[in-house]
Amino acid sequence: MMQNKIKSLILAGIISTGLLSGCGNKNSENTVKIAYLPITHSLAVLEEAQELEQENGIKMELVKFGSWSELLDALNSGRVDGASVLIELAMKSKQEGVGIKVVALGHHDGNVVVVSNAINSASDLKGKTFAIPHRQSSHNILLNETLAKGGLTTDDITITELAPTEMPSALASGQIDGYCVAEPFGAMGVSIHAGKVLYSSEELWEDSICCGLVLTDHFIEDRPEDAKQFVENYKKAGNALDTEKAMATAKQYFSQSEEVLATSLQWISYNNLEITEDTYNILTEKVKSYGLSDNPPAYSEFVKNDF
Repeated sequence: MMQNKIKSLILAGIISTGLLSGCGNKNSENTVKIAYLPITHSLAVLEEAQELEQENGIKMELVKFGSWSELLDALNSGRVDGASVLIELAMKSKQEGVGIKVVALGHHDGNVVVVSNAINSASDLKGKTFAIPHRQSSHNILLNETLAKGGLTTDDITITELAPTEMPSALASGQIDGYCVAEPFGAMGVSIHAGKVLYSSEELWEDSICCGLVLTDHFIEDRPEDAKQFVENYKKAGNALDTEKAMATAKQYFSQSEEVLATSLQWISYNNLEITEDTYNILTEKVKSYGLSDNPPAYSEFVKNDF
């Protein structure tokens, strides 16, 4: 009789574990994990996070990172389902065999070249030190475009990689003479009077591409309907980000002052976030021209607009 009782307890435990496990799997299937950095370039995905579950029953788990390398490690290893990320970094991962697709832009414009107050033209950058967040970035491309306006190349300056948060203070202290980085850190340099805007991204590269929303192949293939709803809601959230709504969302997620955020949001927009083949092909030409990659992925194998 004791043996029967023990068997009953074991059986009950197995059933209970199975039920709990099933509940856990069900919950995880309703969640999409998206990695991001706390920058205004990721504002569309932050805006979407507030509405996705209410409208579609899909819960977005935002996973914040402090650097692009940490974010890329999570994306490339499949620990997240997607990310708001520098598109050149995603292109490099795709080139190296990581199963990802870029499904939308992160934003339009929103990058500025900030230089010390003593610099008045691109040619003044000769012999100076300039900071970018990563070699694989549109900021690197924009730097090259800036130098070309002054008849210079990267051989004429010193390029350093710095964390975005360090750039405004580095400019103020004279450690660097200029930088180009994701917002709101350009606006921060201007707000503390450490420097000024020499060029905005649209002056250097019309319809420039900087950040993209990337999803893993695993998520797209295993959960096609969720992926479709997620991308549709993302684009809808971007279209809804007028100045007032963008400020409200930015204040919720970022610690910068309202003055800095207001300046930053003057330079950026989030409407119509679909990636066209023409704009992507221009990006790949610049990536090759400036030595970021010899063989970037083709539009047909990397960009997914058809859901």
